[in-house]
Amino acid sequence: MERKMGSAADPMHVDRKMLYTSLEERIKYLHNFLDFNSADIEALLTGNKYIKQLIPAVVNLVYKKLLQYDITSRAFHTRTTVDEREPEEEYLHEETPKIQRRKMFLRWYLTRLCQDPTTMDFWRYLNKVGMMHSGQVRMSPLNIEYIHLGACLGYIQDIWIEAMLSHPHLSLRRKIALVRAVNKILWIQNDLFARYHSSDGEEFADEMSEFNYTEDQEGYLGDKRILGSSSGSSTEDDRSSISSGVAPSIDSAAPSTTSKVSACPFADMGKNSSTETKIWAN
Repeated sequence: MERKMGSAADPMHVDRKMLYTSLEERIKYLHNFLDFNSADIEALLTGNKYIKQLIPAVVNLVYKKLLQYDITSRAFHTRTTVDEREPEEEYLHEETPKIQRRKMFLRWYLTRLCQDPTTMDFWRYLNKVGMMHSGQVRMSPLNIEYIHLGACLGYIQDIWIEAMLSHPHLSLRRKIALVRAVNKILWIQNDLFARYHSSDGEEFADEMSEFNYTEDQEGYLGDKRILGSSSGSSTEDDRSSISSGVAPSIDSAAPSTTSKVSACPFADMGKNSSTETKIWAN
C-alpha cells in the first residue's frame, strides 16, 4: 500500500527482546536515543586529561557523602543496604583501610570512564559494574539498592558539571562538549544499574547470557586487573584534592544566610593565592 504524501516516515524499529538479551543492542539503542556520537567521543578523548585531574577530589567527596548516612555507611560492613541492623563494630571513617581500599576501586572506575568508549569492552565493564552491585553472580554478594546507586551517580554528575563549567581556562565550547559527553556516559551507566534492579524484561531472564560475566576477583576483569595497582596508597592522590572540598550541607531545606562551601574543587582557582589548587598544573 502506497504511503500518502506528507505522512510521517516509519519510525526506527527496536526489537524489545534484544534490549534485554543483547548488551550490544541495548548500548546501540542508548547511543542512538542519547545522540552519543563522534563529537562526544572526540570531546572525551581530547579532554579526558582534565577529567582525570578531577578524580582524587571526586573520590574524596563521594566517600564523605557515603559515610554521612548510616544506610550507606552500613553497607561497608554488611555489603548490603537491605539489612538495617547496626554493625557490631564502630562505623568506618575515611582513613580506615577498608575505606581506603574502596576509594582505590572508585578511582579505577572513574579512570576507566576516561578510556576509549568506541570499544565494547568499555561498555561491558560498565555493565559489569551494574551487575556486581545488584547481588548477582558473586561469591560474596554486594547488594546496593538502586536509590543509593542513582543518588551517588547524580552526586558525581553534579560535581563534574560544576567543576567543568568553572574551569578557568577551557573555552565554553569545550566545557559544554565535555559536560554533554560525560553526562551521556553516566546516564548509560545509570541504565545499567537500573537494568539489574528492575523487573522489566524478566520474561527473557533465561536468555540474558549477553549480560552475564564470569566470576572474577573484585577489581579484576578476566585475567587482567581493571586499572591501577592494589599495592598503591590513596594518600598521594588525596593530597591533590582540595582540603576544603566538602559537599554543601542539606540539613535544612531553607536557604541559608551563611556562605555555603562549594563541592566544586576549582571554586577558588581564579584567585591569586598561595593556596591556589595545582590540579591543572600538568
